[in-house]
Amino acid sequence: MYDGTEQDLLRLLASRAGISPEYHDIAGTLHVTSDDTRRAILSAMGFDVASCESLAQALTGWDEAPWQQACDPILILQHGYGPTQWAFRLALEEGEELQLTVAWHLTDEKGMVVHRGEGGPRLVTQEVRWLAGRRMVRLELPLVPDLALGYYDLSVVGTVGKIATKGALRIIVAPAHCYVPDGMAHGERVWGLAVQLYALRSRTNWGVGDFTDLARLVEWAGKELGAGIIGLNPLHALKNSRPHHLSPYSPTSRLFLNELYIDLDRLPEYHASPEAQRLRQSPEFQRNLEQARTADLVDSESVVKAKRTMLDLAYRQFLKENYTGTEPSLQPTSARGWLLERFIRDEGESLERFALFQVLEEERRLIELSPKLWPEWPAQYQNPGSPALREFARRHRKRVRFFQYVQWVAADQLRAANARAAQVHMTVGLYPDLALGSDRNGAEAWMLQDALALGADCGAPPDAFAPQGQNWGFAPFHPLRLKATGYRSFIELLRKTLRQGGAIRIDHVMMLFRLFWVPRGLTAAAGAYVQYPAEDLLRILALESTRAQTLVIGEDLGTVPDYVREQLARYKILSYRVFYFERNWDGSCKPPSAYPDQSLAVVTTHDLPTLTGYWIGEDIRLRARLGMYGDEQAVQQALEERARDKNRILAALHGEGVLPPGVGDQQEYVPAMTPDLCRAIHMYLAKSPAWVVMANLDDVIGEVTQMNLPGTVDAYPNWSRKLSLSLEDLQQDERVQSLAAAVRTLRPPATAS
Repeated sequence: MYDGTEQDLLRLLASRAGISPEYHDIAGTLHVTSDDTRRAILSAMGFDVASCESLAQALTGWDEAPWQQACDPILILQHGYGPTQWAFRLALEEGEELQLTVAWHLTDEKGMVVHRGEGGPRLVTQEVRWLAGRRMVRLELPLVPDLALGYYDLSVVGTVGKIATKGALRIIVAPAHCYVPDGMAHGERVWGLAVQLYALRSRTNWGVGDFTDLARLVEWAGKELGAGIIGLNPLHALKNSRPHHLSPYSPTSRLFLNELYIDLDRLPEYHASPEAQRLRQSPEFQRNLEQARTADLVDSESVVKAKRTMLDLAYRQFLKENYTGTEPSLQPTSARGWLLERFIRDEGESLERFALFQVLEEERRLIELSPKLWPEWPAQYQNPGSPALREFARRHRKRVRFFQYVQWVAADQLRAANARAAQVHMTVGLYPDLALGSDRNGAEAWMLQDALALGADCGAPPDAFAPQGQNWGFAPFHPLRLKATGYRSFIELLRKTLRQGGAIRIDHVMMLFRLFWVPRGLTAAAGAYVQYPAEDLLRILALESTRAQTLVIGEDLGTVPDYVREQLARYKILSYRVFYFERNWDGSCKPPSAYPDQSLAVVTTHDLPTLTGYWIGEDIRLRARLGMYGDEQAVQQALEERARDKNRILAALHGEGVLPPGVGDQQEYVPAMTPDLCRAIHMYLAKSPAWVVMANLDDVIGEVTQMNLPGTVDAYPNWSRKLSLSLEDLQQDERVQSLAAAVRTLRPPATAS
């Protein structure tokens, strides 16, 4: 039993659980974690910290936990590992070691036995511990060398007389680093365009960019512009409702796709449905469709309602054409029907539960007088594994299959866009985002609540931009539970995202190392960092990236410790370098040569002003109109600093010899962003050794307003603005053509001849 003061025990348990005792903010100010914060975060982790006695019990339980199971949950190794042992624990009386025999076998992912081993008698005991009056021993047994990359399951049985102790261990063998395309690894520059998919206009979509628009963008960019990569916002499933559920970075689930991007016109059963075609030809539908298509802002709620209605009708037609019988014995009768069944089988339990969640939400909206979130549902519906929900799913099988059908359609259309990227020989192809978290009241949190710490939020510590810190409202992964479950939730999340394209961008890649936890009900100022098992997570990421042949970019903006960047570089995770932020100590722009080769260089992001907006100070004036500055003096100071910053940019362009002819190096002579100046800034990035250079379509065509204004909810139309040009017009726009020609002809210094 542990002795000590309550404070000593609290701090010891917090240290064991990975709660950092202090941190430095972006200004270098030291923040010491308070005992109240330690207590709140430990409670969110599920520890009883109410008294000195409960803390002592928690620490004792921590020490005894490994002895409660025969094997560790997981062992993660790098390919080419040396002699390695694995632990086996069991109860043995004094002297029984002489009678003990241990046998084990190792199976691969196909269930094939790849190795058998045995040991005993006279196995050497490595450690002895008494637990609840029982004598426990730990043995160290050898792991077979030279296992290939992949996942393995080890089953072990220790036998003394007629008493057998069984154990299981998950083993992962990972490569040394993430996947990098061969050409890129040998100095080939990849350049491409970034776009928010929903923002694409076209003459055929229903008021929001869709997967068919994406395929057309890919074909044009690959064939005509020589692009090797297309950057996208997260494609995760959203509720698509204002104002809180439009952000692609706050999805209901990161495991599945947003149905908003489905193109109904590519569905044969939609065209074959008389009801759908009658509705499509109705004057009201045509009027609403044209209004949505020509509007400057995406009306996600109206578009998803129209698409859901049509998907319902298409699904009914699909069942008529491809199935026979009635529920629960409905059977596929065609190749298309069997394709859906195979998709449902391959996606397994996670798709079943995601679809079930959506059916539950539909039913609760019909039953409840006011909307209720899943933590407020009847108790039998709050746990996805409850017997009551199995019966609910059986009774609603047809509707559950509808939502599975929707995901099948979305996945198939995204797959077609990826295939188009391969056909036009893009080096990388599609490059979607993996959001940091999901809506705590959404499907993913309901499905994964055993792996999440629902008593805490993710956020950021106080800084100059947000003096009170930030609370993003996402429940963080529980690092202890993640490891105890063999990282299965993390692995599935990676697999789902990695298959969406040839690259992924991990939003806030620091999540692999540490996250800032904010206890529920407290401000971000009361938060603290919690450490994560980075080496395990990085090795898993390397394995999944290699298997999917997918490049990994880590969004490493803000205060990132050197050791983190060193680890990311070792695993060949590209750094994310934003031109606006790449500055020297005096505010001057870092030269292109200072950008790391293992990086992606881009001018701006969705959370920052566009180049045109930045140059004319539109973002500052917008914040002023919304009252986000303290007074008029603060606004003037911001405008003056912007003027100085533009001078720094012009000086940097001049120094690298890319300043357009006739353009002076003082901002007062350059009142507006021009296509030539925009092109010059991208040429500046292209002179760097960065493996990837991206151009936001917003910047290329001179959009003024930014996609998202952090710190606002409904005061600004976040995640709604469309591009001012249609896809058809973009393909004829000389600005895009000339920028592409300029950037792709500049080679990285390392490979310049």
